[in-house]
Amino acid sequence: MHHGSLSRPVDQRTYRKVVGKFATGVAVVTTRLGEVDHAMTVNSFTSVSLEPLLVLFCAETAARFHAAVLEAGVWGVSVLPASMEDASRFFAHRGRPLDAPLARWPHHRSPSGVVLFDGAIATLEARTTAVHPAGDHSIIVGEVTHLGTPSDSAPLLYHNGRYGTSR
Repeated sequence: MHHGSLSRPVDQRTYRKVVGKFATGVAVVTTRLGEVDHAMTVNSFTSVSLEPLLVLFCAETAARFHAAVLEAGVWGVSVLPASMEDASRFFAHRGRPLDAPLARWPHHRSPSGVVLFDGAIATLEARTTAVHPAGDHSIIVGEVTHLGTPSDSAPLLYHNGRYGTSR
């Protein structure tokens, strides 16, 4: 038994509407190349494996972050609380100045030197172990090398093209 018509062509607008029904958390992925910090908002972060500890996120190949994270080989993930919607919006904006003021949000550096946000409800650091081309994005898989203690704050959620929270 199936619902809906399979004969209609699949278009990008309908696709975005359909996949937007899947509620996700929101994270900022960071990396450091030379003396420059790079950051990008993602909702494509997921746990992959317990043995070894692997996570992944997807990066648009056209984004400056893509080249930086591939060259750096290490990255941090800050899972955002509902109170950090402003950071999510800021780091989702394409083409902002590279010297973007990360200082607007309190942060610290992971053991490898990438930025992790103090206000995050969970943080981790990973070392890239695989990159899989996937259309206009790459699936970047990494082994977890450092974990930050999760907080009990309400998470920032993204659903139907809008931000929300679970509480």
